[in-house]
Amino acid sequence: MKQTRIFLLLAGVFIAAGQLAGQSPTRVTLVKAARLLDPRTGNVLSPAAVLIESNKIKEVGAPAQVQAKVPAGAKTMDLGSATLLPGFIDGHTHLLISVVVPPEEEYERRYNGIFVPDLLLAIAESPSKRVLMGAQNAREALESGFTTVRILGHSGIDGDTALRDAINAGRVPGPRILAAGLKITSLGNYVQNLNPALSESILRQEFLMVANPEEGRRAVDENLLYAVDVIKVTLDDDGVVINTPTMSAIVEEAHRAHKKVAAHAASQVAIQTAIDAGVDSIEHGNDVTDDQLKMIRDKGIFFDITPTFWSGFYTKVTERTVVLPPGIKARLAAADERSRKTVADFVQRILKSGVKFAVGTDMCWFYPGKTCGQVEAMLFPHLHDAGMPPFEILRAVSTNAAEMLGWQDRVGAIEPGKFADLVAVSGDPIADITELERVRFVMKDGQVVRNDLAPR
Repeated sequence: MKQTRIFLLLAGVFIAAGQLAGQSPTRVTLVKAARLLDPRTGNVLSPAAVLIESNKIKEVGAPAQVQAKVPAGAKTMDLGSATLLPGFIDGHTHLLISVVVPPEEEYERRYNGIFVPDLLLAIAESPSKRVLMGAQNAREALESGFTTVRILGHSGIDGDTALRDAINAGRVPGPRILAAGLKITSLGNYVQNLNPALSESILRQEFLMVANPEEGRRAVDENLLYAVDVIKVTLDDDGVVINTPTMSAIVEEAHRAHKKVAAHAASQVAIQTAIDAGVDSIEHGNDVTDDQLKMIRDKGIFFDITPTFWSGFYTKVTERTVVLPPGIKARLAAADERSRKTVADFVQRILKSGVKFAVGTDMCWFYPGKTCGQVEAMLFPHLHDAGMPPFEILRAVSTNAAEMLGWQDRVGAIEPGKFADLVAVSGDPIADITELERVRFVMKDGQVVRNDLAPR
């Protein structure tokens, strides 16, 4: 009887504690600013207020309208003359690799070029070290306003899913991550001429190699073992293209598991294979034709633009890592000029085609003197230099990107019911797109990550 009474007493204590916890007040925050830009409509709300309950947006409107619904004890954040925007979405990143551009003499003497030597070093390093570097890059991306990112490979076997889970559990700071796990590709892509005694174990740390439909389905299932969010396939790199039956099998298996498929496709043959197989997004798409753009539009496939090397990026990063002889400088300058004309035409064709498009940074490059997030933010002036209007740029990293990810009900806009992911800049990004490189305020999930704006 005594033990029973003690048990009942303890049970009562726990129940009471649970009831008190359940009655704890909801965290309510009111954020006010001079302007709020809505990328979906192009409208500007001025002045603006956003009411947040816990991690979700409750209401958006004029301050007088919203303030009337703010409960006592709520926290108010007045950002003054700042402009509010939805948190940025980077649709194409590789946060668990940091490529240092080698001297020209080095990559010209190696068939694997400028990217793979650093990739092989990353594969050979400790996976723990790699994930910790990814955690730093994730934090820096968040601090620059990227509250959601999609990591599309080059993360080891489970580095991106482990990092995603750690962020979701609150162990480390970072953006929401959609993780792809191992890249699915064909033998001969990315790396060649490996030591045959080691090649299989090296490749298995980074890729799932497929040559037929059965292997394609198996590769999808292997990635699903690690609870990936999306399937990434490299259709072509160095001229090797996965065939259409294999690609179709990959898409069918992924869709059966309700996972989207992102396809790295640069050449016309690879792009056509991706279209025929019914992928969800085409990454890069450098050589896309006008006829293919029509097919992409008609099928509702997303076109994910990656302006990584636009606006002379390669020259800029190379100048910071190696000493360039005058001849190489002249050659790079000429290549940059040709590239400007090419990407300007590329952007105009995409805009005129009516395809649904988003933007990803393809972030994986080490840029001395800049954080990972600061390098990601270089995409904004790159796109503007190529002739993309500011509102189209904002849509590409917000509402459009959210739809591409299948998360349009969660992120991409400052709307009731969505996660409270906000960024703010001091000026007007429509008048000066470089404002987006100088984010002053970041909120993710209703929690302030960064606030450089003077309190009022």
